[in-house]
Amino acid sequence: MKPVIFAEDRAFDFTAIGRLCIDLNANEINRPMEDTLTFTKYVGGSPANICIGMARMGMKTSFIGKVSDDQMGRFILRYLKENGIDTAGVTTDKTGATTGLAFTEIKSPDDCSILMYRADAADLKLAPGEVDEELIASSKVLLVSGTALAKSPSREAVLLALRYARRHGTKIVFDIDYRPYSWANEEETAIYYYAAAEKSDIIIGTREEFNMLEHFDSGTLRSDETTAARWFGCHAEIVIIKHGKEGSIAYKQDGSVHRGTIFPAKVIKTFGAGDSYAAGFLYGLMQGWSVERSMEFGSAAASIVISSHSCSDAMPTVSQVDDYIAAARSS
Repeated sequence: MKPVIFAEDRAFDFTAIGRLCIDLNANEINRPMEDTLTFTKYVGGSPANICIGMARMGMKTSFIGKVSDDQMGRFILRYLKENGIDTAGVTTDKTGATTGLAFTEIKSPDDCSILMYRADAADLKLAPGEVDEELIASSKVLLVSGTALAKSPSREAVLLALRYARRHGTKIVFDIDYRPYSWANEEETAIYYYAAAEKSDIIIGTREEFNMLEHFDSGTLRSDETTAARWFGCHAEIVIIKHGKEGSIAYKQDGSVHRGTIFPAKVIKTFGAGDSYAAGFLYGLMQGWSVERSMEFGSAAASIVISSHSCSDAMPTVSQVDDYIAAARSS
């Protein structure tokens, strides 16, 4: 079973491109949004969370994105820098665009929802000319989040970043990250998702997200196996399909299939699990670990985050994940 081979001697282990926003998580849990009075502010956005997770695990990271020219934008920039993330690729919008806000509702561990404010969001203003080819060429991995493909000019910036990554042998990870409120229709979503997926080396998504990606394949029987086989015909080396509480399944181009470990958790909220899982899994792969061990590490990281109030602030260190796994095994 061949490991994934990453380029050596690069300045950055990991670069992410896409959404930078603010999470406002309800402090009064177990009640509906309309009765919630106070929230705690965190940096959010799926690619931001994954990048923060990689940085917490000791990886050299950078980000390509755009923030608003206001207090929220400065808060995000400061947070990234404080977490050791290089922000040379993050530009500041000058058109008056605002930072996207995500208000979270935590009625129960199993009943969580997000109320999004994404009108004229600064992160979707990232232009192709603001994507630094040298930064991507200096990175072992480029992570692309599907939300960044939802509108121009961000979608063109991402497609250009993908071209740069393929040109320079930078591994591409596509986190599908489907957010219905970001898109005009399912046809548009499927077209741009396909354009990203066919260039990617590792694709991660839920079964529902892959169904969206395969929207135009109406005559094909949809199964995890057929989904993985489709992308192995492009550049994909690993396809991970997540099934919620049932865990995840990783398919490798060599035909092997791997099921992820599920760890017990004192769940506070469900969001953030996918981001922390991706960070842990990718960290493991980049250490040369097996797919099984990397999936286990990602699952433990996810259990830590869903047991916490925040997503970004709760992203664990390597020692925290190791300790969590050891405790779970001994209990």
